[in-house]
Amino acid sequence: MKIATWNINGVKARLETVLEWLKEASPDIACLQEIKSVDENFPRQPFEDLGYNVETHGQKGFNGVALFSKLPLEDVQRGLPGNDDDLQARYIEASVSTDTGSVRFGCLYLPNGNPLGTEKFPYKVEWMDRLIVHAEKRLAEETPFLLLGDYNVIPDPIDARKPENWLDDALYQPESRQRFRALLNLGFTETVRSCTEAEETYTFWDYQAGAWQKNNGIRIDHILLSPQANDLMMGCGIDKHVRGWEKPSDHVPVWVQLAA
Repeated sequence: MKIATWNINGVKARLETVLEWLKEASPDIACLQEIKSVDENFPRQPFEDLGYNVETHGQKGFNGVALFSKLPLEDVQRGLPGNDDDLQARYIEASVSTDTGSVRFGCLYLPNGNPLGTEKFPYKVEWMDRLIVHAEKRLAEETPFLLLGDYNVIPDPIDARKPENWLDDALYQPESRQRFRALLNLGFTETVRSCTEAEETYTFWDYQAGAWQKNNGIRIDHILLSPQANDLMMGCGIDKHVRGWEKPSDHVPVWVQLAA
């Protein structure tokens, strides 16, 4: 089973690009972020025509997450638990049943947190604290579980071409990185770094200042596996070439292959 995550930066702007990638990569499950669409306006038909079941949790103009699956999506839950006042569409979770059992996955679009000194950074920290609580509950179930998406966190200096340029950015603050480590310390495995320690391994290149051409990237899109999911991991990768396509997102897909 191939499971992928991708911040597409708007389904309306990126529809043909996403369809092209789905045809090329053929993931069994795709978790998309920043769809920027309300549920009723999401263009489901082109994806259903490719054989995907579609579930969305959207809002107008920004945020929004979606799940595509070649298998039926079961027990779909929208929104990250822990704060009923949080109306931003940033989390969706579901399960699929396979020949070897059930696999559950949460698709997240973690708050950016910029600019520092505004209410946006405390919101990011609070959201991450809720994610840790929720993840711990899922781990206690001792079943294959994945947390994947745009974390908006640069974990380590190796994950940025120029880490010094991010010292005053919410993506690289100690509070953000500490909470990402706290997630890992619960027992998750971070797939890309379990597969490679190579430098210049990035998932995001800004549209500005020729970042893509200069490979001035950062790694902020991550797939975390519970111990039971990690036992099934066969490989992982980053579809970097997609960033060079026409009308690209500033992120690229990240994927993991499971023996499930």
